[in-house]
Amino acid sequence: MIFLLAGTSDARELGIELRNAGYSLMASVVTESAANSLREVGLAVRVGRLSFAAMEQEMKQYAITAIVDASHPFAREAHETAMAVAKTMNLPYIRYERAGLDFSGRHGIMLVDSYEEAADAAAQLKGSVMLTTGAKTVSIFAERLLRQPDLRFVIRLLPRVENMQMCEQLGILQKNIVAMQGPFSYELNAALYQHYGTTVMITKESGEVGAVDEKIQAAIDLGIVIIVIGRPTIEYGSSYSTTKEVLNALVGGA
Repeated sequence: MIFLLAGTSDARELGIELRNAGYSLMASVVTESAANSLREVGLAVRVGRLSFAAMEQEMKQYAITAIVDASHPFAREAHETAMAVAKTMNLPYIRYERAGLDFSGRHGIMLVDSYEEAADAAAQLKGSVMLTTGAKTVSIFAERLLRQPDLRFVIRLLPRVENMQMCEQLGILQKNIVAMQGPFSYELNAALYQHYGTTVMITKESGEVGAVDEKIQAAIDLGIVIIVIGRPTIEYGSSYSTTKEVLNALVGGA
């Protein structure tokens, strides 16, 4: 059985292709929303974050023969845990990494290496800053931006109770919260930017499936300064960006 670290729309499609190729698999996601998306297409799924010990137990429980890591490009902890478990249990580890985007030649885009660097850059630019990197790192930006003069801090994140509670604790006003489930079209991105008078937008380089391109293109067309946080540098060994490559790797290693 294959253990599939999922949670994104392209991971869902990969799971379907693996099943269609004859593989049995157990998908692993963090949220019930992601789990429901997989259940809708008949994939077996377990929910919740996994420590090293918990993931090792899952490997034994389901008699796993290979780990396919198709989790989000920024899920560093998940990647590192999966690689450590695979090494300890002598299992093949196959990383499925969605294709990245090429920002060369695009004007108005600042490339940075960390959330902290992005927040500091936005603090210098002022204006109306829209954060679209998710809930996990909001506190980093709130600490640096929330009480800056001449700066409006707007965040876009999933409509989950814990996210709203976090925003309240951080002191983020409701009028500056966009709680919506993506992906977002070019038109919706543009409408949100215009509604909030956005002058600076912060995003992660998550790849095409994460709708980053629509987000960035809409910002470019509206003359918004874009701060893009690069993917974390992780040594996966072998990494693949197509289903065919993953299937070939499984044949060779699982």
